[in-house]
Amino acid sequence: MVKELFDDLKRRMEGAVDALKREFAGLRTGRASANLLNGVVVNAYGNKTPLLQVGTVSVPEPRMITVQVWDKSLVTAVEKSIREAGLGLNPAADGQFVRVPIPELSQERRLELIKVAHKYAEQTKVAVRNVRRDGIEGLKKIEKDGGLSKDEHRQRSEQVQKLTDDYVKKVDDLLQLKEKEIQQI
Repeated sequence: MVKELFDDLKRRMEGAVDALKREFAGLRTGRASANLLNGVVVNAYGNKTPLLQVGTVSVPEPRMITVQVWDKSLVTAVEKSIREAGLGLNPAADGQFVRVPIPELSQERRLELIKVAHKYAEQTKVAVRNVRRDGIEGLKKIEKDGGLSKDEHRQRSEQVQKLTDDYVKKVDDLLQLKEKEIQQI
């Protein structure tokens, strides 16, 4: 029972860190990344449709993203969706392609991105700590049901705390890397 609890805690903490990695991938760092457009939603055929379902996103150059729109009638809708996505990008239609140049980052924009990265990291730390809380409550329940002695409960609680500390350190390390990446570009 305790092993299943720890496996679940690790899985959930790892999931929180993976979500942070995806968030960081979407933060623009001055280099073109196909992940940058993952959150863009296009108004296609009267429905809100993810960009990835109406075209192919590619990165032909370090400072350019292109979207090959499968249905020519959606080119202007894709262009408009990218412009209005709040990413600070200015796409241009070119036949069935939408070209999205990635502008240089200003120092002010870099600082904004670092603040956003800190916010994402803090949200992930909160998620990891919530998993820790659930783990401690799970241990209390197992102890109450007679599955653990008080000493075992204390030892397992320390293991949960160590696991939490490890994942919080992973989050801090990822944040440091992202900060360096944002500042170097």
